[in-house]
Amino acid sequence: MPVPINRTTTLRAKSYPFIPLVVVLLPILWTGCSSGVGSSDPAPFSGDPWPDIRAERIATLLPSAMRENDIDAWMIICRENNNDPMAAHVGCENAGGSAAFLFFLGENGLHSIAISPAGEATALAEKKIMDEVVRIERGVGLWGTVQEQFERFSPGSIGINTGRSPISDGLSHTQYDSMLNGLDVTWTARMKSGETLIRSWLSVKLPAEIEIMRRAAAVTAAWEIEAYEAAIGGVTTDRDIADFLESKMAELGVGDGWAPEQNPAVNSGKDRGHSHPTNRVIQPGDFIQIDFGIRVYDRWVTDIQRFAYVLAPGESEPPQDAITKWEAARAGSRAAFDAMKPGATGNEVDRAQRIVLEQNGSIPVMWGTGHPVGYWAHDSGPGLSGGRLGRELTISPTQVLKVGMTFAFDGFHSWQLSDSTTKTISVEEMAVITDNGAEWLTPPQEDLILIHSN
Repeated sequence: MPVPINRTTTLRAKSYPFIPLVVVLLPILWTGCSSGVGSSDPAPFSGDPWPDIRAERIATLLPSAMRENDIDAWMIICRENNNDPMAAHVGCENAGGSAAFLFFLGENGLHSIAISPAGEATALAEKKIMDEVVRIERGVGLWGTVQEQFERFSPGSIGINTGRSPISDGLSHTQYDSMLNGLDVTWTARMKSGETLIRSWLSVKLPAEIEIMRRAAAVTAAWEIEAYEAAIGGVTTDRDIADFLESKMAELGVGDGWAPEQNPAVNSGKDRGHSHPTNRVIQPGDFIQIDFGIRVYDRWVTDIQRFAYVLAPGESEPPQDAITKWEAARAGSRAAFDAMKPGATGNEVDRAQRIVLEQNGSIPVMWGTGHPVGYWAHDSGPGLSGGRLGRELTISPTQVLKVGMTFAFDGFHSWQLSDSTTKTISVEEMAVITDNGAEWLTPPQEDLILIHSN
């Protein structure tokens, strides 16, 4: 059974032009800013930590990912515009003409080579991203030089960027055809999809990255609470709440965690999935959902949801039915959190949450419990899904969780409205996997946030 609620929170408007309310703040929700990073900090995400972090990731995480996936060489083909998603992760984000980035794993460790047209080759050498930079004249074909390096290192297996995931499917059809025509079959026959390599490499984050995401999560959660502080039933619209959050992003100079048209997703009515906020006025009895993420350093993203309930005039607390629904969703979130341990699979985490969902009388939900989050809102790594019995499992949810992986995950409770549509509470938090299990990236929402009405 769900754990009884301990307290509720009433929030008021601060500086946003809504009608002020009496406020009682929930301390635990504000402790997410205990790192000292918040909207009052003039530049909490200044500088550019990515070059150093990228170098460390290549040196320390890539070799183990290659060994794990039996790949002796990994090749990324870069080009100007419409570049491979892996370009920025290996240092070829500024490619002019076609360039090849090659990583060879041997007895002496990892050796990296960039083959680049003149001009960009000079810049690559200066940046010292790769161990070697091989310069080719502009207009000269790339593949002859690539083959020379294959002959030099003689890899048994070669990973290329083809796969089902957009993150790992960076080799275009034209590039693929050119490669088949430009390389001897001796080497093309040794090629295989690098999708599992990419998933393994990207899914684990360095401690420095986790700290960045922790600070960003604190800001994200704090802003969502501030947005609810400014809301009042019968006056505020979903769009007003979204406008507030968009103004906070602009003020701090951070980007959207995903498509701006759907971020933030604010929904006080029936389920609408990931969609734009409307001009619906929030009403007494509404559960309000904010699904919101920011991008910091133009690299790392957050994905957090916070829920509020709109009280009727004169009410001081929600009805018991609303509390029960909230507690059920929160219980599912905590079950997923407890299941997130090194060695567990994504579908096992999903199943743990769904057991609680079913026990509390929720109707089935179409969404999985969670997903990796980091470089994208839906990042590379094990999906926390596939826990519904009788469903065929894809590869992603059968992958195991590892230390350093970061996730956004939900606890669900869904019910049918009077018009036969549905409403779902989805308690979405962020966590990192440690040796001892999951760890919150920012303190979770424990209680419903309460908003008064006119």
